[in-house]
Amino acid sequence: MAKYTHSVSIDPDKCTGCTTCLRRCPVEAIRIRNNKAVINPLSCIDCGECIRVCKHSAKHASYDKLTDLDYSKHLIALPAPSLFGQFNHMNEADYVIQGLLDMGFSEVYEVAKAAEYVTDLTRIYMNGRQSRDPVISSACPAVVRLIKLRYPTLCEQLVPVLTPYELAGKLAREKAMREHPELSPSDIKTVFISPCPAKVSWAKSVMEGQKVYVDYVTSMNDVYMELLSRMKHDEVPSPEAASEAGIVGLGWATTSGEAASLMNDGYLSADGIDNVIKVLDDLESGTVSDISFVELNACSPGCVGGVLAPTNGYVARVRLHNLRKTGGMVVKPNDIRDVDESIAAGNISDEYTEEEAFTYMPEGAPNMLAMMLAMKKAEALADKLPKKDCGACGSPTCRAFALDVVNGEAKLEDCKIRTEME
Repeated sequence: MAKYTHSVSIDPDKCTGCTTCLRRCPVEAIRIRNNKAVINPLSCIDCGECIRVCKHSAKHASYDKLTDLDYSKHLIALPAPSLFGQFNHMNEADYVIQGLLDMGFSEVYEVAKAAEYVTDLTRIYMNGRQSRDPVISSACPAVVRLIKLRYPTLCEQLVPVLTPYELAGKLAREKAMREHPELSPSDIKTVFISPCPAKVSWAKSVMEGQKVYVDYVTSMNDVYMELLSRMKHDEVPSPEAASEAGIVGLGWATTSGEAASLMNDGYLSADGIDNVIKVLDDLESGTVSDISFVELNACSPGCVGGVLAPTNGYVARVRLHNLRKTGGMVVKPNDIRDVDESIAAGNISDEYTEEEAFTYMPEGAPNMLAMMLAMKKAEALADKLPKKDCGACGSPTCRAFALDVVNGEAKLEDCKIRTEME
């Protein structure tokens, strides 16, 4: 079992301890200690909300820089569908593909194309499932980690299929090996272009024995700046590269795109981590009915709103809509037999699932019984606190402060209001 690798971190030299991130963290993973923000790695889901709200640029995401890539290898770019919504006045996805090749990548395999395969895999999985509980998309790693940490009873409802970018890495490698038999597996490196830090963390947190399909994860921000200088429409009126993804795959970049691709009316979709938590609460309590599929995205309005994407998510959504409508793109149904013959027979091969990953708990996490006992003690202590949720103690709420005291991470006298009242 491997340690979960976080991509979100804090620069203490820039942090002023202003409490903005403390109040805005959706999972209460941040505390203020010695006038500096600190992140609890056992609670953080790498959603990037603290990066989004920090006014001092003290929060940042770690990822592979373009200068870290080994261009002597056969580098395969894996652009996320949201990348195609970052550019204005673009009527063909081919410009992005050609731009990536001009940057030095050996070839490009669109994650949007793999997303269409995942749609097929998900549909087959749902058709063969016996339980009537709604299945939950596993495409957003921030949501998956949130479920594992706070809603473990919902883990069995996660779709146990590889994410689109993982499947893209797998299929891209296989394609390169077929077309370039002179290459050895070590000569081929895949590079996912990510819109969010959660996907960076997920790709870097490899469990023992798990197959690695993505070698590098770089930021969409960095790639965007490099692409701008190469995507000159006037100079390259007809790019040679051809996009192989259809409107279904590109639709995954925005909320409801994945759910709509299943062509099933009984779905629920939500974005924004606060809304996601509300939906998960309802799913856990069993109050959701007449729903067969749940699509949840930590960012609004979907992956186009990731903190590593350069463009406003709502603007990018409009651009993607226009591209899908005017860019000559059509529905390109994948022949699922091209992925695996067993899928065509209605069976999902083990190589396309990652059920083991859904049972993974982070290193150092307390056992469930210890957590329940701590929560019981914290609830009793919280009743004795002012319930002001002022944050002056360095915890986001009085309830969180009570748990910190029980866990030995804070002292009762840290509550300034309580001390003044006594």
